[in-house]
Amino acid sequence: MSLFDGIIAAVAAVVMFLYGLQGFSQELQSVGGQALREWLPRVTTSRWRGFLIGAGATAVVQSSSAITALAVSLVDAGVITFRGSLGILLGANVGTTTTAWLVSFKLTGIGPIFIVAGALLSALPFRIRTWGKAAFYFGLIFFALDLISSELKPLQNEAWFRDALLRARTPWLGVLVGLLFTALVQSSSVTTGLAILLVQQGMLPPEAAIPLVVGSNLGSTSTALVASIPMAPVARATAVTNFLFNLAGVLLFLPFLGAFSAAMLGHAGDPAMAVALAHLCFNLAIAGLFLASLGWVEPRLRAWLKLDAGAQ
Repeated sequence: MSLFDGIIAAVAAVVMFLYGLQGFSQELQSVGGQALREWLPRVTTSRWRGFLIGAGATAVVQSSSAITALAVSLVDAGVITFRGSLGILLGANVGTTTTAWLVSFKLTGIGPIFIVAGALLSALPFRIRTWGKAAFYFGLIFFALDLISSELKPLQNEAWFRDALLRARTPWLGVLVGLLFTALVQSSSVTTGLAILLVQQGMLPPEAAIPLVVGSNLGSTSTALVASIPMAPVARATAVTNFLFNLAGVLLFLPFLGAFSAAMLGHAGDPAMAVALAHLCFNLAIAGLFLASLGWVEPRLRAWLKLDAGAQ
């Protein structure tokens, strides 16, 4: 398959991903499960419980893009509130760091299982049919994410791509490359996994890899931003908030990335472990900052994003 064919296939996979998100949101609304609508608002009233849910779910599925996009769709469906989603968003950023520690561990392969199970359940009568449709779209989301990563993997072997990574030694340029590549492949897991692999092979210095993984956090927000376009204003505000959290983190760390990289190297010793540790510390610091100040931040976000007082 040519590079052009691969890009076309990846674009088709992105369209499939968006279709899965929209279908999942619609099926959630049609199911109207009272138990689900009562349980999720309760567990997300606490920013810390929401954070743990977001971190745990992302650690399992290995995709912060999927979890944040699902959080946006749940807000759109009215299952959780805007405030309730904020802890999930911050937790997803921390949960995705498990990829840096387990580069080869991928769970997006659960997509086909849900697709098949959902299709079978959809053939059954009564209420279970609706749940089957929701499971089908849920699986389609992860299947599409896996397909996107697979179709764009040939970029790893392109000389121009490797040259771009090597130029990432300049902090702001490294952040920009990580941002753009992650936005292209719709997965920070691909960026961080590849960066650590190249460090292990001696092709990329850790001082260049760390800005890449920092930039990947901002690039991963593109999935939820694109997915929220056809959704309600409160869902779009949720996606924008996810972007703002990560943008604030990048801007706070950017002036000190050189010193930060040196500190991670000095503490971890092993270059690849230093990159993974930097990814974890960056996301933990941002999550801690915003979780501690969420009571002050949330009303200002609502005002800036022009959310009605009655909006969830």
